[in-house]
Amino acid sequence: MIWLDRLLKRRRISDDLSAEIQAHLEEKTDALLALGLSREDAESAARRAFGNVTALKERGHDVWVWPTVESVLFDVRFALRQLRRAPTLTAVVVLTLGIGVAATASVFSWTRAILIDPLPGTGDPNRVYALESLTASGSWTPTSWPDFRDLRRSLTSVSGLAAAYPTSVAIGDDAQAERGGTELVSANFFDVLGVEPAAGRFFPLTRDNAPGGEADVVIGYRLWQRRWNGDPSVIGKVVRINRFPFTVIGVAPRSFHGSMPGEDIDLWVPAMMVNQILPTANSLLEDRGWRTFRVLARLTPGVSSVAAGDEVRRVASAIARREGGRSEGMSATLLPLWQSHWGLQDTLRAPLVILLGACGLVLFIACANTANLLLARAAGRRRELGLRLALGAPRQRLARQLLTEAAILALAGSALGLVCSIWLARGLRAIVPASGSSLIDPRMDTTVLVFTMALACGVTLIAGIAPALYGSRQRLGEALGEGSRGTSGGVQAVRLRSLFVVAEVALAVISLVGAGLFYDSYRNTRGVAPGFDADHVAMGSVSLALAGFDSATADALLARVADRIAGTPGITAVSYTDYVPLSLGQGSWEDLEVEGYAPERNENMKIYRAAIGPGYFDVVRIPVLAGRGFRADDDSAHAPAMIVNETFAQHFLRGRSPLGVKVKGWGRWFTIVGVVRDAKIYRLTESPAPYFYVPVRQVYRPEYGYTFLARSRLPVAEAVSAITAAVRSADPGVPTYNAMPLADYVGVPLRGQQMAASLLGGLAAVALVLAVIGLYGLLAYAVGQRTREIGVRIALGARPVQVLGVISRNAGALILVGLGVGLACGASLGHVLSSLLYGVGSADVPVLAGACTAMVLAAAAAIAIPAHRALRVDPIIALRAD
Repeated sequence: MIWLDRLLKRRRISDDLSAEIQAHLEEKTDALLALGLSREDAESAARRAFGNVTALKERGHDVWVWPTVESVLFDVRFALRQLRRAPTLTAVVVLTLGIGVAATASVFSWTRAILIDPLPGTGDPNRVYALESLTASGSWTPTSWPDFRDLRRSLTSVSGLAAAYPTSVAIGDDAQAERGGTELVSANFFDVLGVEPAAGRFFPLTRDNAPGGEADVVIGYRLWQRRWNGDPSVIGKVVRINRFPFTVIGVAPRSFHGSMPGEDIDLWVPAMMVNQILPTANSLLEDRGWRTFRVLARLTPGVSSVAAGDEVRRVASAIARREGGRSEGMSATLLPLWQSHWGLQDTLRAPLVILLGACGLVLFIACANTANLLLARAAGRRRELGLRLALGAPRQRLARQLLTEAAILALAGSALGLVCSIWLARGLRAIVPASGSSLIDPRMDTTVLVFTMALACGVTLIAGIAPALYGSRQRLGEALGEGSRGTSGGVQAVRLRSLFVVAEVALAVISLVGAGLFYDSYRNTRGVAPGFDADHVAMGSVSLALAGFDSATADALLARVADRIAGTPGITAVSYTDYVPLSLGQGSWEDLEVEGYAPERNENMKIYRAAIGPGYFDVVRIPVLAGRGFRADDDSAHAPAMIVNETFAQHFLRGRSPLGVKVKGWGRWFTIVGVVRDAKIYRLTESPAPYFYVPVRQVYRPEYGYTFLARSRLPVAEAVSAITAAVRSADPGVPTYNAMPLADYVGVPLRGQQMAASLLGGLAAVALVLAVIGLYGLLAYAVGQRTREIGVRIALGARPVQVLGVISRNAGALILVGLGVGLACGASLGHVLSSLLYGVGSADVPVLAGACTAMVLAAAAAIAIPAHRALRVDPIIALRAD
């Protein structure tokens, strides 16, 4: 070998080392000769391999362990060439990973907007907690301003305590008034949350010293852009809020939406200006029983949430004991923002966690499917990998090359998923149509990008590690031997691929069971009778507080609008209420005292209610079982009247005749004049609970807003227009909102369940398709590798049934194992989710059977094509194949 002598002299390598290198080259040459190469080609290939390695090492590169930029670029180029040669595999892998990443990233953006970062724009949000009052029975309730004031004075474990009362206001003059969300806040609200103004300043801390004072307002960034086009000179301008002039002193930053997760607040007003915003709420700042404020606490540095929570409970209990009366037995608790009851997170917390889990299942199936396909590709390339090992490639190098291919696929799939997630993330608009832009258009910023990159890394490891380890452990002799026998890549590869298929089947079954459970729950909920008739009823809401109405003028306006609506041809009944059944909120409650009833210890006597106008039960068709409904003369000049539902009468009166019984509320005694049938108030799935109705004309609270209801023989759209026109003609300064058919409004919660069931069903369908792809890939590859064996069997007289048995035996075992694992986990899943389901048992046999049947049918479809190929094998061609 003259070339070797020249190479050794040029490199000045020692005799011992030269002998070692020569032996190494001869070993590689012999291995290549065994592959059928000529001596000249074998020596040339061995020489090139050795020359490349030594040349790189002479430049200081250790390409096998610590990759350089040059070697990484080489790996990427080589991987791209390899993937270009397999376009079908590349497209399938990128598409499946893109689906999994898109679904997961979308639900993550929702989860982040509601649970992880519910108050964007705040400083160090992990130190901000919600402080909620607890009744004697342990249920949560908002906090009164006097309680907030006493807690702020007494607590030492929090560096700041802020209060906010969300409400709606009319912004602008009567001719251009718009409805906007606002918060009446304590002066330190922005300081506690760590918010910096985008322009101007925030409220001075002395602003809480006394009611009244300067009429200052801080406007939201979106209102600033929408109404003033971002003009910096807005500072100092006067804007009318509920017809009262306020001076703009600051603008909140773009990222800050207020203290209500998922909603956009347009402006913030000092709580001391409550009388200017809500003229009839003159006792809100003094009445300890008027619990309307949300309280947020920032923990003192170094103080744990457990220690702060203990102090909050201790101090709140002491305040309740000291005050007595309506505060007796009350306490307070400290909760992370994602656990608080204010905002949409209380409603969407469980569905989002379930959706995130379902997306995780789909992503894991996509990873298993990718690993399966890459493992099949690595098994098909075992001859190539064996040759590269024979040429001196270290095993770490082969593993890195295969991981590079997986990483490129994962990055491509993640990029596709991220692009799709930007569109899918806005799908929450269909689930929560009343949510703010911060939730409808969740942020796709650095956090989401980092999360997607983390997903890509995780996908690379999960999907690429098994093929990389398998490919790097190839032995030349085994690779050649297996190739000559036509096996399916070795026992190790078959076991790994079988494990992935079992995992895919099991995860797909779990997804199907979860979707089936939620669909059954939705179907059962849809079949529940609400107890009232929403068909052919139109609605339109107004907020009289926006226009600064007092009790007398509001009563007159409500009556005037109702009369005008009733005068529309085709309208058969008209009324109004401060709470529409099946609204997203729970409405209002009142502490009651029932004549002749002694409450049990710690019994909650805060009973929810609705204030309604005359004719309400005729509009919604709730039957009056005893007594009468409200009349026009049930006003402030007559004795207070009350109507209760069946459950109220059964629970509090216990066999007594309800008519004429006295009930104390609002500091007055009401007389029960009627009993109506139970109707669903908050949710279709709720159990019957005591509920009562009072006349709007006797219990007027303008801050609640009112909704007109009209039953009509006309098309509902015309009745909606009639309500809007009647309000406009009565007072152009009162805006109308939520003008729609009542059936559409009360169907919003059910539509959320429908969308959740649809999303879970879609994810389950994707999981099923991915599992079928994985199973098909395993069988198709197995048939291709066992073509010679199948040909021999057919040549020896094997019947088609026997050939099918050979193909489907192993697949059937894998499917059975996957079904068993999936059904066991699915039954457990039903038990875990039982509290979120309605009318569905913890082990729903039809759902389990349906999931099993769907998986078996899908598996049969996956088996059919490879089986058909096996039956068409020509023995002559198969026996000639290598």
